[in-house]
Amino acid sequence: MGMKEKIAEIHQLMATELGKTDGTQALENLRVKVLGKKGELTALLRGMGQLSPEERPAAGQLINEAREKFTAMLDSRLQELKALEREAALKKETIDVTQPAPQPEMGSEHPLTLALHELVDCFTGMGFEVMEGPEVELDHYNFELMNIPKNHPARDAQDTFYIDDNIVLRTHTSPMQARAMLTKKPPIRIICPGRVYRADEVDATHSPVFHQMEGLVIDKDVNMADLRGTLNAFAERLYGKGITTRFRPSFFPFTEPSAEVDLTCVSCHGKGCRICKGTGWIEVLGCGMVNPKVLEMCGIDSTVYSGFAFGIGLERIAMQRYSVPDMRLLYEGDMRFLGQFK
Repeated sequence: MGMKEKIAEIHQLMATELGKTDGTQALENLRVKVLGKKGELTALLRGMGQLSPEERPAAGQLINEAREKFTAMLDSRLQELKALEREAALKKETIDVTQPAPQPEMGSEHPLTLALHELVDCFTGMGFEVMEGPEVELDHYNFELMNIPKNHPARDAQDTFYIDDNIVLRTHTSPMQARAMLTKKPPIRIICPGRVYRADEVDATHSPVFHQMEGLVIDKDVNMADLRGTLNAFAERLYGKGITTRFRPSFFPFTEPSAEVDLTCVSCHGKGCRICKGTGWIEVLGCGMVNPKVLEMCGIDSTVYSGFAFGIGLERIAMQRYSVPDMRLLYEGDMRFLGQFK
């Protein structure tokens, strides 16, 4: 069989195989089969050594022409296959923009955050400034400037986490009262929200980590009437008209006189129910007039200035506001529970 016949046979093979190729990988396999190092056309080129010197130039020209022709055929088919593959990919990836898409699940503010925002809005509306302070606190601010010196019996009720003898995890937000009085000149009107720590048990109403908001007012001629008026405004802002406060005598080292404050039960409006245990009142916070000794220790003349302070538990407000029966629900991160506050 002559060179032309062999090339024609390879051409026929190329034409037949090209029609069968259904992808770029199949086409590459055909290229290797014909034009590769061990391909059929390359075999003809290697067989030229068996030809006479007179036949070699014509045979070489035929092989080179065939290589160019076969390469052009392969390139043309490659472009066709790429176009088909691109069209198939686009068809597969087509997005119907008119089809309703699943909506991503949106988060929501935590009930403690909701309660915090309500309280901050309430008191800033009355002219209070928000202050924040360290959670790892010096004993000096946490206890001593709050009229709780070392070995004072009141320290036993705090269940404190001590880092060392002089550093504690703050047991209340009251240290911010001292920091404010030491750094600001009267008149002072601040609220101090934050996380506090006590070595307490964990149950439906207790946790070793919880949140408070401290309030402090220092000015001339401040009295208990101002305190009650402020807390009545807070109660009505948070729970609506008709909610009033009731003061019961209590004791705190940093206030004198001191009181526990109850609010009209928001569930029964004072008639008595399961929530308030039939009393018509719910305990909410502690407060009192700032102890003159605290004022003096913080560099404020108690003969000129007086003040009041109060401390609100955010967990207690959130549980009452949103009817949460167990404090632990606020910390567990259960999305079934938190999803209710969207």
